[in-house]
Amino acid sequence: MSDLGSEELEEEGENDLGEYEGDRNEAGERHGYGKARLPNGDTYEGSYEHGKRHGQGIYKFKNGARYIGEYVKNKKHGQGTFIYPDGSRYEGEWANDQRHGHGMYFYVNNDTYTGEWLAHQRHGQGTYVYAETGSKYVGTWANGQQEGAAELIHLNHRYQGKFLNKNVSRPEVEFASAIPAALLPGLRHCGGGKP
Repeated sequence: MSDLGSEELEEEGENDLGEYEGDRNEAGERHGYGKARLPNGDTYEGSYEHGKRHGQGIYKFKNGARYIGEYVKNKKHGQGTFIYPDGSRYEGEWANDQRHGHGMYFYVNNDTYTGEWLAHQRHGQGTYVYAETGSKYVGTWANGQQEGAAELIHLNHRYQGKFLNKNVSRPEVEFASAIPAALLPGLRHCGGGKP
């Protein structure tokens, strides 16, 4: 699954309660520590507050994905790790059920991205390391795309300049050391799937 795949892994809603074993408050709501088996086959173990996942917890999806981390009012929020069925994973900050803030994504092809996220997309400063070549892109991202000031490093070759929509946008910028033209297309691709 790509780093955009969590939308396919919707957690069971608050109205679909399933089986529950754990603490409750005076109103009978799930409150404190508990374990739930949801009607769709997913499970959750962790903290609740007024009937909603809140605090630390582990949510296991029936398809093998899982989230280990913080919740606020049933949403992934704070620090957490999401492991996808294909083995890729995200470790970092969440806000309102989305990768948001600083985090690392480990792709199935062993590429990694470390940096800022906004609304599930690479956005802000970040470093993308291409496992196959050892090359890395260090720079700015906008809406999941390489864009703005950056440095592209490959063994003894280095490019400093600007990118726009994953491409070198200012060819007049001098190379610190020439990058073979055949190498550039491979360096533009991220994640072994959709960026």
